[in-house]
Amino acid sequence: MSGPGLLVFVTMLLAPLALTAILSLNVFNGMEGIQSVYSLKNYLEIFSDSYYLEIFGRTALMSAIVTVLCVVLGVPETLIISRMRGRWRGVFLLIILAPLLISVVVRTLGWSILMGNNGLINKGLMLFNIIDEPLRLAFTMTGVTIAMVHVMVPFMVISVWASLQKLDPQVENAGLSLGASQRTVFRRVVLPQLLPGILSGSIIVFALSASAFATPALLGGRRLKVVATAAYDEFLNTLNWPLGAAIAVVLLVANIIIIVGCNRWIERRFKAVFEG
Repeated sequence: MSGPGLLVFVTMLLAPLALTAILSLNVFNGMEGIQSVYSLKNYLEIFSDSYYLEIFGRTALMSAIVTVLCVVLGVPETLIISRMRGRWRGVFLLIILAPLLISVVVRTLGWSILMGNNGLINKGLMLFNIIDEPLRLAFTMTGVTIAMVHVMVPFMVISVWASLQKLDPQVENAGLSLGASQRTVFRRVVLPQLLPGILSGSIIVFALSASAFATPALLGGRRLKVVATAAYDEFLNTLNWPLGAAIAVVLLVANIIIIVGCNRWIERRFKAVFEG
C-alpha cells in the first residue's frame, strides 16, 4: 500500500534534488552556456571566493538570530495564551496565527512601508523625541531580521502549543502543593516538557529562515544578499545555472548538517526529557 506514496515522494522530491546535484557539476562557459563536462569547479569557486563565504556566513547568522528571537518571543507568548480563559485563548491564538493566511510578499511589503525613512516606525520614534533623524531599517540586517521574526514566530507558537497540550496540569499543581515556587516549577517541571516543542520549532524556523527568499529580497535588496537571493541571481541574471545549483546544494547540505547536529546534541543533553 505504501508503494504509490513512496513513488510519488521519490518523483516529487528526490528526483529534482538529484537533477540539481548533477547540474551543479556541469561546467559553464559565458559564450557557449552549459557544457557537457563535469567537474567540482563550481564548488571550489563557492568555498574559495570570499564573496560567497560572506553570503553563507550572513545567512547562517541571520537564521540563528531569527531562531533565538522566535524562541524568546514565541515561548512566553504561547504560555500566556495557554493560561487564558476559553474564548480569549482562541481569539489571541487566531491573531498570532492569522498572518500565516496572508502571503509573505504582502507582509514584507507592509514592513517595507513601515520601515521607510517616512514610515510609521521612524515617525513614531521622532514624535516622542527618541531619535533626531530617521533610522535606516530598510536594506539592513536589522530590518530583514525584524520582518523574518514576524514571519517565523507563528511556526514556533504552533510547535510549543503542541507540546503544551501534552502537559499535565496536575504535575504542575503537585509541585506547587509541595512548596515549590512558581519559578522552580516552571524551570524543573514545565520547561523540560516544552523542550521537544522548542526544538521542533527551532528546526523549522532555522530551516525556513536559511532558505527564505521573499523577505530578504524585498527588504534587503541587492545590498544584503543571502544564499537564496544569490542562487536566484545566478539562475536568472547571469544564467549560470550550474553555479546556482551548486549554491542550492551547499545550502541544503549545510542546513542538514546544522539541524541534525543540533538535534543530536540537544537530545543527548536532555536525554531524560526526550525518553520520558
